[in-house]
Amino acid sequence: MRSIPFTVDGHEGNARATTLQLERGTVTTPLFMPVGTQGAVRGVHPRQLEETGAQIVLANTYHLHQRPGEELVARHGGLHAFMGTELPILTDSGGFQVFSLEKDVSEEGVRFRYEIDGRQTVLTPERSMAIQEALGSDIAMVFDECVAYGESYDYVAASVDRTTRWERRSKEAHQRPDQSLFGIVQGGFWPDLRQRSAEAITEIGFDGYAIGGLSVGEGHGKMCEVLDMTTLHMPWDAPRYLMGVGRPLDLIEGVARGIDMFDCVIQTRHARSGVVWTWHGRMRLGDRRYRGDLRPLDDRCTCSTCATFTRAYLHHLFKVNEILAATLASIHNIAWFQQLMATARERILAGTFTAFRHEIGELYPDGAPEEPEGEGKGKSRAGRPPPKPKGRGRR
Repeated sequence: MRSIPFTVDGHEGNARATTLQLERGTVTTPLFMPVGTQGAVRGVHPRQLEETGAQIVLANTYHLHQRPGEELVARHGGLHAFMGTELPILTDSGGFQVFSLEKDVSEEGVRFRYEIDGRQTVLTPERSMAIQEALGSDIAMVFDECVAYGESYDYVAASVDRTTRWERRSKEAHQRPDQSLFGIVQGGFWPDLRQRSAEAITEIGFDGYAIGGLSVGEGHGKMCEVLDMTTLHMPWDAPRYLMGVGRPLDLIEGVARGIDMFDCVIQTRHARSGVVWTWHGRMRLGDRRYRGDLRPLDDRCTCSTCATFTRAYLHHLFKVNEILAATLASIHNIAWFQQLMATARERILAGTFTAFRHEIGELYPDGAPEEPEGEGKGKSRAGRPPPKPKGRGRR
């Protein structure tokens, strides 16, 4: 297990700006990781991905194990060669994917049937570690159980203890010295169980610590409650990662509570439906109002889409079902979220993050409509994003 050199560069309250020294470059937080489930960020070339300012990309252990199989990836020399990227890669453990399947959970692991061919299999901490080591990611995640929203206290308590034992087995099984390993804190929505899990996982000792079991239908307010009760018991001197959360408000409120790293699929999934985020609000590019609009998506965004194309052109591409539409919208969304996180870091270091947090809360309030009335008029309330990132894996 490779320890990640980690420093806290500054903080405002619990919000913090940190630096991680990875083998493939230095990354700064807060950061957002785009998701490449099948070994690719859908519709986006690796060079285009790097140009967005993305610092780490996430790949999916469960799906890559099914297709094409970790053996084939290893024959390529690992995920970086397979995917054609030099960006650091984080792989999840597969625990969240089997969460939604019909399964049998035991002390051994999880028994389930693959979605592709119905073949029965067992995923254990040891198997998850072996797959991730063969994939060759920079950061691997321990195997855990993600419990559904609404499970009983007794079930979640038993799950926390079982997950702790699984995470200890994960660490014992993990042998690859150039791959860091993150633990995962579970515990549902009970303060004592979150504390029990955080203290037990910290005692085992990992290179970083993730918060799991959220983004399962609990809503923004409940998510914030869980973060408040969990981060209180997590180490200050290690990276903190909130798994599967990606709306602007959720990210900024997570940062305010001391979270460093985030990932989500909505940036590219919604882009394929013509939904983009901007410093003026959220937009649906299929709306008729954009048919003759010659402005860029966002006059404050530094991405190649905004530098090259108009809203009218993107509206046209979506109307004629041109595949390029999804690519251009995905590039913008990924880049915009990089700029959101870079601005959060800038404001933390400047001591003005609280004001920025308020601005994002006004721009993207919880339960807001898809697109604010009067979008695109006047100046952005969220401030100006930083200059276009230069270099690979840096901001």
